Amino acid sequence: MTVRWGEKRYYSLDYYLKTTYGEKLYKISLDGGMTCPNRDGTLGTRGCIFCSRGGSGDFAESHTLSVTEQIESGKKQSAKKYTGSSYIAYFQAYTNTYASLAYLEKLYMEAILHPDIRILSIATRPDCLSTEILDLLERLNQIKPVWVELGLQTIHERTARYIRRGYDLPVFETAVSELRRRGIDVIVHTILCLPGETKPDILQTIQYLNRQDIQGIKLQLLHILKGTDLAEIYASDPIPVPDPQEYYELLGACISHLRPDIVIHRLTGDGPKELLTAPLWTCNKRQVLNQLQSYFKTHDIWQGKEY
Repeated sequence: MTVRWGEKRYYSLDYYLKTTYGEKLYKISLDGGMTCPNRDGTLGTRGCIFCSRGGSGDFAESHTLSVTEQIESGKKQSAKKYTGSSYIAYFQAYTNTYASLAYLEKLYMEAILHPDIRILSIATRPDCLSTEILDLLERLNQIKPVWVELGLQTIHERTARYIRRGYDLPVFETAVSELRRRGIDVIVHTILCLPGETKPDILQTIQYLNRQDIQGIKLQLLHILKGTDLAEIYASDPIPVPDPQEYYELLGACISHLRPDIVIHRLTGDGPKELLTAPLWTCNKRQVLNQLQSYFKTHDIWQGKEY
């Protein structure tokens, strides 16, 4: 194998940032105080079956603070492990385009104009991107780079219905097309080992994404968190949860088939320890990542090997 991404066998976010911006950027998770159509009654009231009460923003700052206050708090929190002064403002909790245009513009502008913010990253649903919001994102992208993270999870409609995703695949494809038409980078969030999905099912999702105009991907192992409908299902009828070796093998297959120019923003995930029911071995993130690198090297795996 020819080394392409520093010491890693895949195109990591860390490598992308250092080669693009000349330094590591620390991501500050923000809460814009929004909800989700899967929670406010528009599509449902209980959210996706895996989604925690924090709306996947369990590590975000408090929405009771202003954006600037959240950024400053995040900078203080990161000071123990990050000595730089450049950050990514990451609106993470719930659906971060699910509000009025005026509210979103005020929120995003406060973040993007902060002198220490280099990138604005927004996690949302593909069915919550109106033309007006897309145009706003395009204007913001002229100030500083804007990333939009779309929660796809899977391409399989049977699974999408089971997890209550709430939109069909063509909606995702339209969102990607409209964002790219405006020059905005797209990151796709996928969940591996969803109930009922096999390894071939998961690889079909990867191969589908290879054909989409996306720039980044998050490969998230399914976490079963307390207080979710998935946790109730798991308590009464435990669904299969992979052990580390099974997950490393699956992940190796995924990155082997992944298009080599797609930046990998996440390879595992670390749910809040106080909420995590399973798999508990993911709590030691550093150990997991080290073991992953060792597995890839031992089995001569690299991103795009089978692409």
